[in-house]
Amino acid sequence: MSEVSSPAATDDVRQVAATLAEALPYAQRHAGHTFVIKYGGAAMGDPVLQAAFARDIVLLKQVGIHPVVVHGGGPQIGAMLERLKIKSTFVDGLRVTDRQTAEVVEMVLSGRINKQIVSDINQAGGRAVGLSGKDAGLFHAEPLSRKAERDPESTIERVLDYGFVGRPVEVDGSILDLFSQSDVVPVIAPVGGSRDGETFNINADTVAGEIAIAVQAARLYVLTDVPGVRGVDGNLLPAITAAEAQRLIDNGIVTGGMIPKVRMCMNAVQAGVGAATILDGTTAHTLLVEVFTKAGGGTMVRAADQ
Repeated sequence: MSEVSSPAATDDVRQVAATLAEALPYAQRHAGHTFVIKYGGAAMGDPVLQAAFARDIVLLKQVGIHPVVVHGGGPQIGAMLERLKIKSTFVDGLRVTDRQTAEVVEMVLSGRINKQIVSDINQAGGRAVGLSGKDAGLFHAEPLSRKAERDPESTIERVLDYGFVGRPVEVDGSILDLFSQSDVVPVIAPVGGSRDGETFNINADTVAGEIAIAVQAARLYVLTDVPGVRGVDGNLLPAITAAEAQRLIDNGIVTGGMIPKVRMCMNAVQAGVGAATILDGTTAHTLLVEVFTKAGGGTMVRAADQ
């Protein structure tokens, strides 16, 4: 005997059914494509949001999309360095990394954080494996170029050394293609090794962008702590071209930590990635809303108007 549902419960069920029906054409459109997802920000420190993110990734894989997760971990690295009483300094938002700090970075990123994300996805019913740039030669790293800075009072230039901070080079997309032929989701820590065997701390946004380019991803999603890019009037911009994004930077509308994220999205779409979207990772299931609904969310960056 079936249970009698209240009118309110029936309405809820119908809404769920309507949402699933709306999602169907998007699932069909994206099936077989690769999505690179940069996972970071406050969402990584909230157990509820962590679980929601893991379920989102499993659902993407179940409908035939091939997600590749690249994660950050700046706050967690900072907390561990503080516990170990290792002082950090920053230049242009990048953590200056000496050899001792590089060891801690690898321990936190490739160890604790990476394995927690893998575990979350596995517990949600998926199959995930953790990687870094060192695994199977996914990518190598080379030192980030030193920067010369002029003292405004003495006009003497001093060279800023980022230490063991690097950038990814020689990304081997064929390794990730192997995962697209399986039911396994790769979860990548932004740590790379040089040809000389040194370990480098790499900005996770940069790694996500380079990987998206290497696999020619259909979509690149950047989950962060803000809803997206705002225009001159302060309102959220649902979509912009790479040229429009550059003008927002030039005119001082996009500032601070958003500049490297926007530039990374611009570089990716100009190098062949289908589109790049900056999303609010502090809202549960924001990824599913963007992928499977007409309303979407965040700010999508494209190479040109389409």
